[in-house]
Amino acid sequence: MSRSLSQCATLPSSLKVALRSAGYETVDDIAGVSAETLSAELGISVRDAESLVSATQAPKVPRMTQSAASLARMNMFTCKYPAVNRVLGGGLLRGHVLEISGPPGSFKESLACDFVQAFIKADEEVVFVDMQNMTSPHALSRLLESMPSAGTLLRYIRVHTLPDLLIFLGGLASSICPKMGLLVLNSLSFVFQSHPDLSSSKKNSILGNIRHNLLDACITRNVTVIITSQMATKMLHPDGSPATFDSGAKAVMVPRLGIKYLPLGRLFRIIIVPQSRRSGYIAFTFQTHVLYVNIDAAQSREACILTSVSTTPKYHN
Repeated sequence: MSRSLSQCATLPSSLKVALRSAGYETVDDIAGVSAETLSAELGISVRDAESLVSATQAPKVPRMTQSAASLARMNMFTCKYPAVNRVLGGGLLRGHVLEISGPPGSFKESLACDFVQAFIKADEEVVFVDMQNMTSPHALSRLLESMPSAGTLLRYIRVHTLPDLLIFLGGLASSICPKMGLLVLNSLSFVFQSHPDLSSSKKNSILGNIRHNLLDACITRNVTVIITSQMATKMLHPDGSPATFDSGAKAVMVPRLGIKYLPLGRLFRIIIVPQSRRSGYIAFTFQTHVLYVNIDAAQSREACILTSVSTTPKYHN
């Protein structure tokens, strides 16, 4: 049986989703397809397309930094929302970062908790760091009450200040046990709201340190990271370039912390946009465009059925 493209560890997450959206599911699907054709279909350079063909035909070599135990574990985790699994290219890959952004009332915490269940079902430890009391230990216990091992596999930590978060992340690499599979940073943007006076240079330095710590956990310890974040208003000129509240022609909602704290090579970004209590869409952001996936929860929120996909150019950062 041909290997799924989602199992090709050398391919960036965004490229896997683009391949799936173009109808390529397995390595055999792109065998014999020219680099020029892939370049046109995926919107990438011919050189990148040639690298893609080379990477998918090469044998898979495990990273030497990963333990034998981690290589034997499940490599992809799915949730109960089919639309989310679709935009993730089949599921959430181990050793990657998933940022879930959305306004208050969207199901971002519910989605994060669904992946918590998936990791615990796989007998892996989950560290859940809550920064806004949005998900209580009692709520997590009720969610996992049918899983006898949840009491020993789930570790709940409260962090409410930016210094405490930096201390936690600074010691993360040394505190990761072999069985740890998932780190959840719930409401990460909240701890920055109490520091509105942070200079741009200082904030960028902090975000860079967070990116380094997350990347280290993903690469050297094969830990998956899920981050939930609030949205912020961004003003834009008519051409999509950044503007001020005085000069802007339109306003858009964007993830509050931006992109600088995220390891791009191992990143999925989802924005949940509810349009009513029972419908909305998911925006999966790429470097150059945004993939919109409509969701229909006519039966229940858990149904989340994929109904259509469209793409638009991304606004300028």
